[in-house]
Amino acid sequence: MTGERPGVLEGAVAPAENSKLFGHPQAEEFLAQSYKSGKGHHAILIEGPEGIGKATLAFRFANHILNHPEPTTAPDQLADPDPASIVSRQLASGASHNLLHLTRPVDEKTGRAKGAITVDEVRRVGKFFGQTSGTGNWRIVIIDPADDLNRNAANAILKILEEPPRRSLFLVLTHAPGKLLPTIRSRCLPLRLKPLDHEAMRQALAHLGFDMTGPNVERILAAANGSVSEALKLINYGGLDIAVAFEDILVGDGPAVRRQMHKLADILAARDSETIFDFFSSLLTGRVMQQARDAALAGDIGRAERLASLSSTFAERLTVSDAYNLDRKQTILSLLEDLKDAS
Repeated sequence: MTGERPGVLEGAVAPAENSKLFGHPQAEEFLAQSYKSGKGHHAILIEGPEGIGKATLAFRFANHILNHPEPTTAPDQLADPDPASIVSRQLASGASHNLLHLTRPVDEKTGRAKGAITVDEVRRVGKFFGQTSGTGNWRIVIIDPADDLNRNAANAILKILEEPPRRSLFLVLTHAPGKLLPTIRSRCLPLRLKPLDHEAMRQALAHLGFDMTGPNVERILAAANGSVSEALKLINYGGLDIAVAFEDILVGDGPAVRRQMHKLADILAARDSETIFDFFSSLLTGRVMQQARDAALAGDIGRAERLASLSSTFAERLTVSDAYNLDRKQTILSLLEDLKDAS
C-alpha cells in the first residue's frame, strides 16, 4: 500500500506488507540465531536513522517467530515472508491476535497521525496481554517509534518492560536512542542499524519500482544519506527542488534571495504539505548541526557551541509553531533569516 495510509509515504510499502529488506544481513542473522538459542532478550531496541528499514525488520522478525513458535526448531536465518501465508496476511491487515503495533493514532477529524503515542495507547498493551494470556502463543509488541511516546506513555511502557509476561517480545524502534528514558534503554538489548550504502539503496528503490538509470539518481542517493524514506521525499514530494532552493538561499544575497525565501516559504506553508515541511525541518536542523561539527573540527569551539544551541532553538521553534498552529510561512522566513545570519 502506498501513501494513502497515514505514516506511509507515496511510493512506499507499509513495513507489515514488505516482503524484502535490504542492507541489514548481520542484524537479521543475529535475531534469527538469538531466537533459535532460546535465550533471546524479551525487549530489543532497534536503533538507527529514520527510513532505513527498522520497522520492516521488526515485522520480518515477528513473522519469523509466529511461523516458528518453538525457538529450538526455528531456522537460523530469516526468510522473506510469504505474502500468501496466513501469518503474513494477518500481520499485513493488522488482524493478528499475536502482534500489537503501537504507533501514533490517527486523528479522526483530520485523518493525520496525532503528535504523540499517549498513555491511552499504551493501555492497549495491557489489554492485549490480558486477552491473549491463556493462548500459550508468542505475543509481540512493536513500538514504532518509541521516540513518539510522551512522558506518561513512556513510564507506562517501562512498568511493563520491568515485568514482561511469559513468551512476550518487545521490538522497540528508535531514531534517537539518546532521547529515550535511560531506564527504558537499560531494559532493552540494543541492535544498531546503519544507514544503507548506495548498493542497498539502489536495490530498495528498484524493489519499489523506481527507474535507477535516471539523470538524478546519483544526486538522490547522495542527498538521501542512506534513508529510503528520504529518497522517496526527494523523488515524490519535490524534495530535490527544495534542497536546491535551500542551498541557493544560503549562498545568495540581495532582493533576489528574499524572493526565493518567500517562494520557498509559500511552498512549505501550503495546505497538505506536512511531509515536505518535515523534510525541510530535518534539512534545516541537519545543516546547522553539520556547521557545528565543522566548526568543532576546525577548533572553533565557541562557534560550534553557538550553532549547536541554535539547532536546539530551531527544533523548539518548529515544535511550538506546530503545536500552536502558528503562521508557518513566518516561522520559515524567520528561521531562514537566522540561519543566514549565523552562516
